[in-house]
Amino acid sequence: MSFDDEPGHVGGDPGRGDDRFSTLGGTRQTRTRMPETTGDVYGGARRPQRTSRSLVMVVGVVVLLVAAIAFANRGGDGSATTPDTAKPGAAEPTAATGTKPVGGKQGGIASGFAQTDQGAQSAAANYAVALGSEGMFKAGTRNDIVRATHDPAVVDGLLGRLDQAYTPSFFKNVGLNDDGSAPAGLTFISRTIPVGTKVTQQDGGSATAEVWCTGLVGLAGAGSTKPVTQTWFTITEKLKWVGGDWKVESSSQTEGPTPVSGDNRASTADEIAKAVQGYGGFTYAR
Repeated sequence: MSFDDEPGHVGGDPGRGDDRFSTLGGTRQTRTRMPETTGDVYGGARRPQRTSRSLVMVVGVVVLLVAAIAFANRGGDGSATTPDTAKPGAAEPTAATGTKPVGGKQGGIASGFAQTDQGAQSAAANYAVALGSEGMFKAGTRNDIVRATHDPAVVDGLLGRLDQAYTPSFFKNVGLNDDGSAPAGLTFISRTIPVGTKVTQQDGGSATAEVWCTGLVGLAGAGSTKPVTQTWFTITEKLKWVGGDWKVESSSQTEGPTPVSGDNRASTADEIAKAVQGYGGFTYAR
């Protein structure tokens, strides 16, 4: 994806694109599921109604806002890369390869990915998770996440745009306090969960990886008017080999592929909050 194609990014006019991280964007139209009945939005609703727009989905868009910010494409450094047997863009088995995914971490995010097809997929998946987390709603952690995942050449410009996007008025629209914290008694949830990855292009110092994801976003707790909802989207990340690791140069998001919803009973707000607090995330790798 080219960041120049993203709304609100370098060289582009603000507006709605078909990208999540315009996931970093805040303008992406998405589908959300809301209960048909009144009362506890988490209890008893079996077949939620589909809507085309929702403030809660705006949260998901801004969560990915970091990746969607447009940046000029930059060429690779031409350094040698270990060849992969997989053909770019071809489907790969779900089974693990057995190769250790990373050699370390930066700011709590996996780092040290191999300069291979597999390494690019692992990097893209882990970066999607970080950029779609609650940490993006806090200035301090947002700074750390962006610097750990992006090419240093685009970091400062991206952070400036994100600071302009995460404002008290935006937080109010998504049900948060002016500083991005959740109101007393409520738990803010923002998670991106990769379902699959593939590399569509790799050329020494650059690669393009797609990450098919499902996401959770909203406020869990008694009295919440922004219930936690699920979305499906695909993030395309343009990666650059920088300082011995893959870093995001630009990214974009499109809606889907979206499966048919099951007939599961919606959980209570308390069950959702406890699940998110009790189950940690993963380091993703082929």
